[in-house]
Amino acid sequence: MESFSSKSLALQAEKKLLSKMAGRSVAHLFIDETSSEVLDELYRVSKEYTHSRPQAQRVIKDLIKVAVKVAVLHRSGCFGPGELALATRFRQKLRQGAMTALSFGEVDFTFEAAVLAGLLTECRDMLLELVEHHLTPKSHGRIRHVFDHFSDPGLLTALYGPDFTQHLGKICDGLRKLLDEGKL
Repeated sequence: MESFSSKSLALQAEKKLLSKMAGRSVAHLFIDETSSEVLDELYRVSKEYTHSRPQAQRVIKDLIKVAVKVAVLHRSGCFGPGELALATRFRQKLRQGAMTALSFGEVDFTFEAAVLAGLLTECRDMLLELVEHHLTPKSHGRIRHVFDHFSDPGLLTALYGPDFTQHLGKICDGLRKLLDEGKL
């Protein structure tokens, strides 16, 4: 008997379509205004740090693709009970990372790149485990690309340095608002 699932086919089509459309204008359809502002600021930081517009665009585009795909998987009920527990732990770890980033931004002389990089690496590993059976190796590569980029100690040190003060302030404002609204 031939195995066919219209639900599975629809989910594949939705993920494929969304991955093709992951641009800045489409991101605004799927991502709220505050998240979009944080992403825009992360783009600016990446662009200034790498001195490469295409590289900065690629990392943000990968981030958007991954976020949308994970949201589609979650909304479609594709995660089992164990995976939902892992998703909850991932969200808590991401929230912890955001609060740590805020703390480092608000309290002078507390920044430690290794602490923030470690939290981001833990988030990456949890997310990879969560989507291991749901997304393609190409998507797994995107997850690694995004988290490895933003957990780079050089980038983190630059972000918390004097040259990126304006960017850090806007990122912290956005993170604080996302945390207050329970969106992160």
